[in-house]
Amino acid sequence: MKAIRFHEFGGPEVLKYEDVPDVKPREDRVLVRVRACALNHLDLWIRKGLPGIKLPHINGSDIAGDVVEVGNYVSGVKAGARVLLAPMTFCNRCFQCTSGEQNLCREFSVLGYATDGGNAEFISVPEVNVIPIPEGLGYDQAASVPLVFLTAWHMLVARSHLKAGDTVLVLGGGSGVGSAAIQICKMLGANVIATAGDEAKLEKSRELGADHTINHYKQKIADEVRKITAKAGVDIVFEHVGTATWEDSVRSLRPGGTLVTCGATTGPEAKFDLRVLFSRQLSFLGSYMGTMGDLHQVLRHIFAGKLKPVVDRTFPLSEARAAHERLEKSEQFGKIVLNP
Repeated sequence: MKAIRFHEFGGPEVLKYEDVPDVKPREDRVLVRVRACALNHLDLWIRKGLPGIKLPHINGSDIAGDVVEVGNYVSGVKAGARVLLAPMTFCNRCFQCTSGEQNLCREFSVLGYATDGGNAEFISVPEVNVIPIPEGLGYDQAASVPLVFLTAWHMLVARSHLKAGDTVLVLGGGSGVGSAAIQICKMLGANVIATAGDEAKLEKSRELGADHTINHYKQKIADEVRKITAKAGVDIVFEHVGTATWEDSVRSLRPGGTLVTCGATTGPEAKFDLRVLFSRQLSFLGSYMGTMGDLHQVLRHIFAGKLKPVVDRTFPLSEARAAHERLEKSEQFGKIVLNP
């Protein structure tokens, strides 16, 4: 089969479109023909080099396609089904997994990180990862859902307990996770302040429902938040940018507010004054992907049409290098999708 692999870490030039051995599914697994695989920033970091990656490697966490074959031990999935894949791997037997907290499992990882992913014509996965999709949802749209909507739902609903009337600052509204967060906030009755780096992305953020927008390259985020909220601050900061925005994120919170973060795109170093943390009674929360329960909850809203995946652009699998370059330059709004 054809796949995008890299045999060394580096820039987009290390990606090779090549023949790789065909996938041979086990009796307890499902073989899926990949129709679409969306990119994430994780793909860039893995390509550049992360601990635990065995080379050569195939990236790809967000996958949609058709079930081709099921093992003899698989009973809940039939060949021919249109599906998307849960974007994580876990042991499915430990206390955390059996308690429904899969993202606390010691073996928890992202699909396409510890294992080969979906930048290929076929992939073999456990039955628990396979979720049928309705006919009205296209493959590109379905592949644009799993990781970002799961992550945003877990951050806002499971971790931050978002409620109607809250005001939320969404950093990077043009990103996949940011565009998901804007929609989830609006669906649940919250007010949204979204940031982006150019007017086109700010306009698209408003089209998704953002009540206010801030150009984070031209305006000081915390100062603008204070103006918008009449100096009150926001209830929740949806953070995934890291070093570049951390100080503004903390300053944007109201007393008793919550900062929830899932990433560090601009760097992992974050400093803050402990006196500000305890005197203003702030909450800093970490969030990593989400649980299978979170995924099924948010998918109900996707399948009902209340939340909509945002596809930026599609590329043939053979043009993965160009897709990576577009993501690396932050030219996208929403998800970039590869089509084998």
